[in-house]
Amino acid sequence: MTRGVFGYPSLFLLVFIGALVPVVPTGAVVSSAAVVALHEGQPVWSSVLVLVVAAAGAFAGDGLLFVLGRRGLESGRPSRWWHRLRDQVSPELLDRSRRQLERRGATVLVLSRLVPAGRLPVLLACLMARMPLRDYLRGSVPAVLAWALTYQVIGLVGGAIFPSTWQAVAVAVGLALLVTVLPLSLIRI
Repeated sequence: MTRGVFGYPSLFLLVFIGALVPVVPTGAVVSSAAVVALHEGQPVWSSVLVLVVAAAGAFAGDGLLFVLGRRGLESGRPSRWWHRLRDQVSPELLDRSRRQLERRGATVLVLSRLVPAGRLPVLLACLMARMPLRDYLRGSVPAVLAWALTYQVIGLVGGAIFPSTWQAVAVAVGLALLVTVLPLSLIRI
């Protein structure tokens, strides 16, 4: 119970911050939380809570990032924060994201959450296309649920293999980072 009192709010906060600051390895955080949930006394209930809390943190963070981006774009002079966000995405990737958004609409948000480094280009494309906030949020719900479930499954696999929580967390974090970093390194080759 003590872990839940501190763990779930911490999970929400870390995922929320990770949505705003894309360098926080939120997938590894969710996978670790899934391991701890699996090793608790009520693994089913705890796992459901991990999924809901992680998805809620990602949803809130993505929504706030969208609102801040919209404000920065609509102001006469975009902020330094907007330029930093924009500088993280290559023009080619932004153009590809715009085309995907035109073809697939808000459903592209689901894929952008699952593809490493895919969220920011699609977010920027949504902002530049002047997508309404409610459409962005509607597309974000299945995206954050799919994302949280994916990293939760990684944690559950690690947790099921090793009986020791610390070993399972180490494997889950390693797998989550591998799932995140390997595709990025292949893209850059």
